[in-house]
Amino acid sequence: MLITGKIVIVDDEAMVTKTLKTLLKIEGFSNVNTFNDTDSALEYIQENACDLIISDFIMPKMNGIEFLSKAKQIHPDTTQILLTGYADKENAIRAINELGIFKYIEKPWINDDIILNIKNGIERTRLKGQLKNKIEELEIANKKLEEYSKSLEEKVEERTKSLNVSNLKLNTIIENLADGLVMFNSNNVIVQANSRAKELFCSDKNSIEGKNFFELIINEKNKRIKKDEKTLRDFSIIDYKENRKIPVEINIADVKIENEDFKIALIRDITFQKENERLRDDFIATLTHDLRTPLLASINALDFALNGELGELNSELTELLSVMKKSSEDMLGLVNALLEVYRYESGKLFLCKTQFSLNELIEDCTKKLEPLLKADNLKFDFINAASDITINADKNEIRRVISNLLGNAIKHSKKDGVIKIELSTENKDARVNIIDFGEGLSKEDIEKLFKRFSQGTSKKRSASTGLGLYLSRQIIEAHQGQIFAQGELGKGCTFSFILKNSIVEKQAV
Repeated sequence: MLITGKIVIVDDEAMVTKTLKTLLKIEGFSNVNTFNDTDSALEYIQENACDLIISDFIMPKMNGIEFLSKAKQIHPDTTQILLTGYADKENAIRAINELGIFKYIEKPWINDDIILNIKNGIERTRLKGQLKNKIEELEIANKKLEEYSKSLEEKVEERTKSLNVSNLKLNTIIENLADGLVMFNSNNVIVQANSRAKELFCSDKNSIEGKNFFELIINEKNKRIKKDEKTLRDFSIIDYKENRKIPVEINIADVKIENEDFKIALIRDITFQKENERLRDDFIATLTHDLRTPLLASINALDFALNGELGELNSELTELLSVMKKSSEDMLGLVNALLEVYRYESGKLFLCKTQFSLNELIEDCTKKLEPLLKADNLKFDFINAASDITINADKNEIRRVISNLLGNAIKHSKKDGVIKIELSTENKDARVNIIDFGEGLSKEDIEKLFKRFSQGTSKKRSASTGLGLYLSRQIIEAHQGQIFAQGELGKGCTFSFILKNSIVEKQAV
């Protein structure tokens, strides 16, 4: 079996070099180069790398220590073995210490011993070469790592600088917002607020951090705040310095920071908008109020003519005057609705609560509206799930709500249809459902139904001026109740209102 590895043997005695070469060849070493003078050996070593150099100690031109010293300068990592006699043992030991010679072998040598040392020497050279390569690779890797680390530091520094600039801009924007901005945690405790928020909440600009956000704002209508509600209206803040309330609108957004939930509230002072709304509503109220007198005069004059006070009228003139009277009455109804809306919004209309039978009120409303059923052959179906229910509420205002909802159902029911009226109770709450089986409403339309002047978006169904349902909502909410609608397109619609804690027990006589 051939053993790789280049070996150089130097000895001034040819017999020694031939003997060693033959021995190594027998052992399988294929690349053995022998020299009998040091100059030839050095010249060869200068041109060729080798794995092992074996040199005799006593030679004519230079001794083995001098030769190996020069060879080491040429190939520092090549393993070296020194052949020496017993008398030169001390010099050999000195050479090992000074030059780092791998081994010294005394003559005459033992074949097995010298073969083993030669194998170990070649393996040592290879291991040193591999170690050197690894060290070089590590040095290259370390250099690249240093370059990358330096580049990374520069990038981090650049990015940090950019983030600092961005944070500075963001903080500047937040601090100079015209609106107040606060962030509070899941317990509603404020953790951060901008300057405007501190100005709104406390005139001395003390920190409001650590305080409960909802304890600092006033819920003007005492409405229950839904957990997912994003816009809060009808809220205010007390300005103790000016001794006044500041009306505000609050928009809330959910955020998550490091797996912790927070809410950000944008607080806007709407004093100016409220004042504009008040001036607008005052103008509308004044205008509509002034319209009532000429409308009433027109209706009375038309009644006077239709009753024959001005002489007998032919059929065509009677029909024309009747149409004019109906239009004037519709106009008066609109004017009255506008006035009622204004009174509720301005807080100038107060409820006059009495105890009355809700069953009788519903029956009374249906009787008055029965003439409107004849045109489309409709009928009412009053389903009373309880005995006579007595409630404490403003009778005239509840009558207005029921009439509005029934009129809406009549308008949008199909011919030969039925309008169901359901009355039920739960604890002290009274509930009324008015169900029609007309064209129905889409989800988008339902969301807009009870808003001011809303007529819905459906092409088939309209809510007239939009004031009837809006006013109904104002009335029910003034009673601390709820009003809502449910339905689907083509499947009719259900309007419901609930009067909470309104049922009273009958007094025994």
